Amino acid sequence: MDSMIRVNDVSMKFNLGIEKNFSLKLFFINFFKNINKKKEKPKDFWALRNISFDVKKGEVIGFVGGNGAGKSTLLKVVSGVMKPTEGTIEIGGNICPMIELGAGFDMDLTARENIYLNGSILGYSKAFIDEKFDEIVEFSELQEFLDVPIRNFSSGMTARLAFSIATIVDPEILIVDEILSVGDIAFQQKSENKMKSMIGGGTTVLYVSHSIQSVKAICTRVIWIDHGKMVMDGKPDEVVKAYLKASNLE
Repeated sequence: MDSMIRVNDVSMKFNLGIEKNFSLKLFFINFFKNINKKKEKPKDFWALRNISFDVKKGEVIGFVGGNGAGKSTLLKVVSGVMKPTEGTIEIGGNICPMIELGAGFDMDLTARENIYLNGSILGYSKAFIDEKFDEIVEFSELQEFLDVPIRNFSSGMTARLAFSIATIVDPEILIVDEILSVGDIAFQQKSENKMKSMIGGGTTVLYVSHSIQSVKAICTRVIWIDHGKMVMDGKPDEVVKAYLKASNLE
């Protein structure tokens, strides 16, 4: 496989009414209310439609588009969190998905305990975490909160811990969804610098962010998605300019 990632004609459909009639209460209400009424058909929503692109080793692909355009859904499909309704995904390396921050955390455990828990979920051995523990803590800047349960953390603190654990190794493919927009300005810059360091080491990155400046600063290529369809794929300056113009954001 020449490409690190190959997305082949991928579409993703959601059934908006899939849970509508699962309630026992609703069942009885509907039964007594109108037995002869025609059953409403569940509505299908296509979050992605016929998306195709290849990503070569070391490329940093940014995705732009409005809320609900399908960017986060696409990253989840590529990372294996979701299975596409149609099409295929081919992956040529190990993936570190940073999509739902804190998804691998137990809110009742402390930061210290969650470093080991989340690290094990990411495939790190206890010996490796022991070796890298101080480095993780130092990067996260959470030294004073190691024995505090995660449930008492702000979203920014949780993001800092998750980012610090996930990036302690350099994965072949890094998938990032809005991670750099969480936390204070200083940590955002620190995270961006860390990503640039990983990119310099050859890591392939798929990156979603509402920060256009961040996309332009980090990415070597940008894909614009609108209503689940690919509108444009090309150089960051050209795609961002077209996207901003179409969105009246210039």
